[in-house]
Amino acid sequence: MKKLILGVFLAVCWCTGTANAQDIAAKTNLLYWSTTTPNLSLEFGLGQRTTLDLTGAYNPWTLNKDKNKKIKHWLVMPEFRYWLCERYNGHFFGLHSGYAFYNISGVRIPFQSKSTKDHRYQGWATGVGLSYGYSWILGKRWNLEATIGLGYIYTNYDKYECATCGKFKGSQNKHYFGPTKAGISLIYIIK
Repeated sequence: MKKLILGVFLAVCWCTGTANAQDIAAKTNLLYWSTTTPNLSLEFGLGQRTTLDLTGAYNPWTLNKDKNKKIKHWLVMPEFRYWLCERYNGHFFGLHSGYAFYNISGVRIPFQSKSTKDHRYQGWATGVGLSYGYSWILGKRWNLEATIGLGYIYTNYDKYECATCGKFKGSQNKHYFGPTKAGISLIYIIK
């Protein structure tokens, strides 16, 4: 996966020019923090209207040990962005991909047709999607960004009979189409 991310970054840099230290923004998704998940993104300027956003997130905690309630996971998500005005300002469209490994139990997973609260799921997921967003300038180095994405996710997981037991129920694959990204991010532009 590291080679894939590095390859995408180098290909985009080769096509649009090189990234400079003055063209970097650090940010965190405030919506993602609401799930108790620390996250950090670095966005690199590639051209006048293009950037590469690299996001990482890690949630190591069990929320309730008695009920084994947890949304443990780690995630990496690169996204190539095209800005309609100039980078880090106004409207943008993006193409994102990603990979995650998860161990979830006792919680309701959004956009799932079946109840996920009564079982434990452990597996991995990857996908691709398109996004739209807008960035507001708050000050010389501060921005606020809102983004939403739709796309496809493939996941392979093991399902366990209940949230607190280790009774293996079986392995499954799932294909998902729908929301793949949402965020309200606080941004610091490094100059």
